[in-house]
Amino acid sequence: MKLPLSYYSNQDVLFLAQDLLGKVLFTEIDGEITAGIIVETEAYFGVQDKASHAYGDRRTDRTETLYSHGGISYVYLCYGIHHLFNIVTSIENDPHAVLVRAIEPLIGKDIMEKRRNMPASRTAISSGPGSAAKALGIDRSFNKKDLSGNEIWIENHNIQYAEADIEAGPRVGVAYAQEDALLPWRFWVKGNKYVSKYNP
Repeated sequence: MKLPLSYYSNQDVLFLAQDLLGKVLFTEIDGEITAGIIVETEAYFGVQDKASHAYGDRRTDRTETLYSHGGISYVYLCYGIHHLFNIVTSIENDPHAVLVRAIEPLIGKDIMEKRRNMPASRTAISSGPGSAAKALGIDRSFNKKDLSGNEIWIENHNIQYAEADIEAGPRVGVAYAQEDALLPWRFWVKGNKYVSKYNP
């Protein structure tokens, strides 16, 4: 059920960003397992994407993780507050990534409730990338983790959405990316209440 590393080596990041909808993201921390169904993602298209941290082949201590082979986690701190979880995809030195923007709580809801200090019935518990990461206990210590390991991984539970049930629109918070900010590279499950409430 765990996605093999070969899954992440697909060089079509737009396909993966949509295909990951319905997959289940797991973490195990101190013996506690939490998991959620991925319901919102964003694709980042490597060196040619002005919204990507790797745009223009920028290589720094932070972005080096993006140049790994697919199947590695890329976690960074946004605005000094929120940890954002990304899945590195494609082959080595082709720095594509998919940001997980929202999950629907599935396993370990009581643990998520403690982490977020709110009931799982509230959509804010895991709506938006910072909230989703916090609900799953993801912080900077999860950067560069192998997604085929036992700390963080993704499984296929045969949850599939018809093409008509997936919507696309511009990514969030990337106004600096000029024309690339308008690309419809954010994907979400239509009508799912855990999808972030951003409306462009």
